[in-house]
Amino acid sequence: MTNHLQLSAEEKTFGMLCHLSALALFILPSFGNVFGPLIVWLIKKDQSQWVDRQGKEALNFQISMVIYSIAAFFLMFLLTLTVIGIPLAILIGLGLAVFWLIAVIMASVKANNGEDFRYPLNIRFIR
Repeated sequence: MTNHLQLSAEEKTFGMLCHLSALALFILPSFGNVFGPLIVWLIKKDQSQWVDRQGKEALNFQISMVIYSIAAFFLMFLLTLTVIGIPLAILIGLGLAVFWLIAVIMASVKANNGEDFRYPLNIRFIR
Protein backbone atom coordinates (compact mmCIF):
# COMPACT_ATOMS: atom_id res chain seq x y z
CA MET A 1 0.00 0.00 0.00
CA THR A 2 1.55 3.28 -1.10
CA ASN A 3 1.03 6.46 0.84
CA HIS A 4 -0.28 9.32 -1.30
CA LEU A 5 0.67 12.10 1.10
CA GLN A 6 3.76 14.20 0.73
CA LEU A 7 6.13 13.16 3.47
CA SER A 8 9.10 15.12 4.69
CA ALA A 9 12.55 13.56 4.79
CA GLU A 10 12.31 13.61 8.59
CA GLU A 11 9.04 11.66 8.54
CA LYS A 12 10.53 9.06 6.21
CA THR A 13 13.61 8.77 8.41
CA PHE A 14 11.62 8.29 11.61
CA GLY A 15 9.21 5.92 9.88
CA MET A 16 12.23 3.86 8.87
CA LEU A 17 13.67 4.06 12.39
CA CYS A 18 10.41 2.72 13.83
CA HIS A 19 11.15 -0.51 11.96
CA LEU A 20 14.95 -0.51 11.96
CA SER A 21 15.18 0.12 15.71
CA ALA A 22 14.00 -3.48 16.21
CA LEU A 23 17.62 -4.41 15.55
CA ALA A 24 18.24 -3.17 19.10
CA LEU A 25 17.61 -6.84 19.86
CA PHE A 26 21.31 -7.37 19.13
CA ILE A 27 22.22 -4.83 21.83
CA LEU A 28 19.50 -5.66 24.37
CA PRO A 29 18.72 -9.35 23.83
CA SER A 30 15.79 -9.24 26.24
CA PHE A 31 13.07 -7.38 24.33
CA GLY A 32 15.36 -4.84 22.63
CA ASN A 33 13.32 -5.50 19.51
CA VAL A 34 10.25 -4.16 21.34
CA PHE A 35 11.91 -1.28 23.21
CA GLY A 36 13.57 0.18 20.09
CA PRO A 37 10.34 0.73 18.12
CA LEU A 38 8.49 1.70 21.30
CA ILE A 39 10.93 4.52 22.08
CA VAL A 40 10.94 5.91 18.52
CA TRP A 41 7.15 5.67 18.32
CA LEU A 42 6.59 7.38 21.69
CA ILE A 43 8.92 10.24 20.74
CA LYS A 44 7.42 10.91 17.30
CA LYS A 45 3.82 9.62 17.33
CA ASP A 46 2.27 13.03 18.03
CA GLN A 47 4.30 14.81 15.36
CA SER A 48 3.24 12.78 12.32
CA GLN A 49 0.25 10.54 11.65
CA TRP A 50 2.31 8.52 9.19
CA VAL A 51 5.12 7.91 11.70
CA ASP A 52 2.43 7.03 14.25
CA ARG A 53 1.06 4.34 11.89
CA GLN A 54 4.53 2.99 11.11
CA GLY A 55 5.41 2.90 14.81
CA LYS A 56 2.25 0.99 15.69
CA GLU A 57 2.86 -1.46 12.86
CA ALA A 58 6.47 -2.02 13.94
CA LEU A 59 5.59 -2.35 17.61
CA ASN A 60 2.73 -4.76 16.92
CA PHE A 61 5.02 -6.91 14.77
CA GLN A 62 7.72 -7.05 17.44
CA ILE A 63 5.20 -8.00 20.13
CA SER A 64 3.78 -10.63 17.77
CA MET A 65 7.28 -11.99 17.16
CA VAL A 66 7.91 -12.28 20.90
CA ILE A 67 4.74 -14.37 21.19
CA TYR A 68 5.69 -16.48 18.16
CA SER A 69 9.21 -16.94 19.55
CA ILE A 70 7.90 -18.18 22.89
CA ALA A 71 5.59 -20.63 21.12
CA ALA A 72 8.45 -21.75 18.86
CA PHE A 73 10.71 -22.20 21.88
CA PHE A 74 8.24 -24.60 23.49
CA LEU A 75 7.72 -26.44 20.22
CA MET A 76 11.49 -26.67 19.73
CA PHE A 77 11.91 -27.97 23.28
CA LEU A 78 9.32 -30.68 22.69
CA LEU A 79 10.93 -31.61 19.38
CA THR A 80 14.40 -31.92 20.91
CA LEU A 81 13.12 -34.66 23.17
CA THR A 82 13.26 -36.88 20.11
CA VAL A 83 16.46 -37.37 18.12
CA ILE A 84 14.73 -36.69 14.80
CA GLY A 85 13.21 -33.51 16.21
CA ILE A 86 16.52 -31.72 16.76
CA PRO A 87 17.09 -30.81 13.07
CA LEU A 88 13.45 -29.75 12.77
CA ALA A 89 13.76 -27.62 15.91
CA ILE A 90 16.84 -25.92 14.46
CA LEU A 91 15.00 -25.24 11.20
CA ILE A 92 12.05 -23.71 13.07
CA GLY A 93 14.32 -21.40 15.06
CA LEU A 94 16.37 -20.35 12.05
CA GLY A 95 13.26 -19.91 9.91
CA LEU A 96 11.65 -17.61 12.45
CA ALA A 97 14.85 -15.56 12.81
CA VAL A 98 15.30 -15.20 9.04
CA PHE A 99 11.62 -14.26 8.59
CA TRP A 100 11.98 -11.59 11.31
CA LEU A 101 15.14 -10.09 9.84
CA ILE A 102 13.83 -10.01 6.25
CA ALA A 103 10.52 -8.46 7.37
CA VAL A 104 12.31 -5.74 9.39
CA ILE A 105 14.61 -4.90 6.48
CA MET A 106 11.73 -4.81 3.97
CA ALA A 107 9.66 -2.57 6.26
CA SER A 108 12.61 -0.23 6.82
CA VAL A 109 13.26 0.15 3.09
CA LYS A 110 9.57 0.73 2.32
CA ALA A 111 9.27 3.32 5.09
CA ASN A 112 12.41 5.09 3.90
CA ASN A 113 10.73 5.34 0.49
CA GLY A 114 7.62 6.84 2.12
CA GLU A 115 5.48 3.74 1.60
CA ASP A 116 3.20 2.17 4.19
CA PHE A 117 4.20 -1.35 5.15
CA ARG A 118 2.01 -4.06 6.65
CA TYR A 119 3.84 -6.97 8.22
CA PRO A 120 2.58 -10.45 7.44
CA LEU A 121 1.34 -12.45 10.44
CA ASN A 122 1.04 -9.27 12.51
CA ILE A 123 -1.32 -9.26 15.50
CA ARG A 124 -2.62 -5.72 15.87
CA PHE A 125 -2.55 -5.08 19.61
CA ILE A 126 -2.18 -1.31 19.28
CA ARG A 127 -4.59 0.31 16.82
